[in-house]
Amino acid sequence: MRVLIAAGGTGGHIYPGITVAQVLRDKGAEIIFVGTKAGLEADVIPRAGFRLETIRAHHIPRKFSWKIPLALATAGLGTYRAMRIIRKFRPHVVMGTGGYVSGPVILAAAALRYPTLIHEQNAYPGVTNRLLAKIVDQIAVGYEEAKSFFPPEKTVVTGNPVRPEISACTREAGRRLFGLDPNKRTLLVTAGSQGARSVNRALLEAAPMLNARRDLQVLHAAGRALYPEIVETLRKQGVKVDEDGEMIRYGNIRIVPYIYSMPEALAAADLVVGRGGALSSAEFTVRGLPAILVPYPYAAEDHQMHNAQVLEKHGAAKVIPDREINGEVLADLVIQLLDSPSRLQSMARASKRLGKPDATERLVALVTSLARQS
Repeated sequence: MRVLIAAGGTGGHIYPGITVAQVLRDKGAEIIFVGTKAGLEADVIPRAGFRLETIRAHHIPRKFSWKIPLALATAGLGTYRAMRIIRKFRPHVVMGTGGYVSGPVILAAAALRYPTLIHEQNAYPGVTNRLLAKIVDQIAVGYEEAKSFFPPEKTVVTGNPVRPEISACTREAGRRLFGLDPNKRTLLVTAGSQGARSVNRALLEAAPMLNARRDLQVLHAAGRALYPEIVETLRKQGVKVDEDGEMIRYGNIRIVPYIYSMPEALAAADLVVGRGGALSSAEFTVRGLPAILVPYPYAAEDHQMHNAQVLEKHGAAKVIPDREINGEVLADLVIQLLDSPSRLQSMARASKRLGKPDATERLVALVTSLARQS
């Protein structure tokens, strides 16, 4: 079986494709990815051991501007290049995981009459997938709430694929890896690889209140680019901190630029503070983690807020808009939740109910079924 996967732009579009591809490869499938030279995929996909072909693709502005004709011309060139790749590879299935690179690839595959599948990760679908829905053979969605945007006869709720390590790691192993106290409650703060200045600022403001709790420890991923800002801020405040390589120890709080072992970090946590990305939300729910979500306010179509509100509606999370986050708000909510074990347990159960640990297998089954029909 040969499968072509269009994935690019953000990690939320790329990593689900890689997770599915790894399982398909283990089953003997031949996989190639199509992306762009400039996107994150140019680094991530080859590192994962997959072949990457590139096309030209560009985000089409939602507001009228001189960039629209350029973007459309680029999309046309991208579609032509995608056709050449598809004719040469002759895939049994072409899968798109959203983002602007999926548009030209799925259009090319549909025009050449190859079986097509798109996967929408967010509760509120992106423009590309909403447009492609009319021409593809099968649609998979990560959220039940996304189904209403697509033709019901070809839409299936699969959930969002996450790495198997996310659910396999134990709390003991996670806390041991990060040198955390096995008996203290643990707050994990993570806002993606880039971090979030608003969340970082709120955590530093909340630090005196959080450090006053002897039963609490905090692991905070500040983001590679923003980590030096935190170091400088603490120094200006005259705070005495212990620097251990790329880790700051500030009372009960450990601050790192980036967490390379996210499965262990999630396993170590009792409560997590994060954004509202589809992939991170899927990881939280597969683990059954209660969450405080601060959605990124500039995400396309505010999709992070839509994702976060789904978790909140089901009782798995509390949402704080980015404009409202500060130290007092964050500390108050963290302490309220930790001081109410029954409430925290209820959120954990709700989170676990939302989690779909078999999402990868469901998507693999859809791909395999389409391949048999080709």
